Amino acid sequence: MASYKAAVVQAASVPFDPAAAAEKAAGLVRQAAAAGARLAVFPEVFLGGYPKGASFGAPVGLRKPEGRDAYRRYFEGAIDLDGPEVELIAEAVRETGLFVVMGALERSGGTLYCTALFFDGPQGLVGKHRKLMPTGSERLIWGFGDGSTLPVFETSLGRIGAVICWENYMPALRLAMYDKGVSIYCAPTADDRDTWASSMQHIALEGRCYVLSACQHITRGAYPDDYDCVLGDDPETVLMRGGSLVVSPAGQILAGPDFGGETILYADIDLGEIARGKYDFDVVGHYARPDVFRLLVDETPKSAVAWQG
Repeated sequence: MASYKAAVVQAASVPFDPAAAAEKAAGLVRQAAAAGARLAVFPEVFLGGYPKGASFGAPVGLRKPEGRDAYRRYFEGAIDLDGPEVELIAEAVRETGLFVVMGALERSGGTLYCTALFFDGPQGLVGKHRKLMPTGSERLIWGFGDGSTLPVFETSLGRIGAVICWENYMPALRLAMYDKGVSIYCAPTADDRDTWASSMQHIALEGRCYVLSACQHITRGAYPDDYDCVLGDDPETVLMRGGSLVVSPAGQILAGPDFGGETILYADIDLGEIARGKYDFDVVGHYARPDVFRLLVDETPKSAVAWQG
């Protein structure tokens, strides 16, 4: 498919209620499909919620009991990959035929991961990427992904991969994605700063790829009344203001950044622009210097326990 319409979904999650968030996401998938989109990208941890402003009771050297309670609540609001929330999304994807990138709070054993899930039409869930490097206090509540979940999917819509939030500031990770031939570079995020758009433009130019970045627009009122938020309890307080956007391989902003509220942004994707961009810059090809610089990527799964026999 040489050209098609893509969607970036800027919407509020339903924090601590993944079933409700999945229902909302499924509706948004259908809405994007009805508008003619073939691909939809959702924000970071849309299923499960981003705990903006929460401290989880963790001063240096201490873990307060209320922090443990907050983590338990967050843990109970996560999803299992064989759970009903994933099936709800898969059903909407099968119905519409879209390729969907969905941010989720993945529960595995006793650990939570910030994960991007990939759904491909009738195939349903086809893979995931776990965030390699949680940022700041995210490291208290999220585990670290490893090199085994760095997929790029060959599809009729292009080669699709995802890099989450501040992972996009990791040059080595970006280089690994470019080497995998990513042409549709998805960037679910919780970063709503003015500077985010310039980073997305840089990545589009560096990788000569389309960049689709989705961020929530969410207010304090979307969270439970007893949610401990350092930003206050006024329901009208905006905790994340969006800023979602789509950028072309030439660095041109095709849609957004939008800070106005919940919306779906649309942009036309022309895969021919990938080759046009590579004409004068291929960062892992004719513009590389492997005699001077080389990157080693370890995609081996890292397990704490290895069983034999």
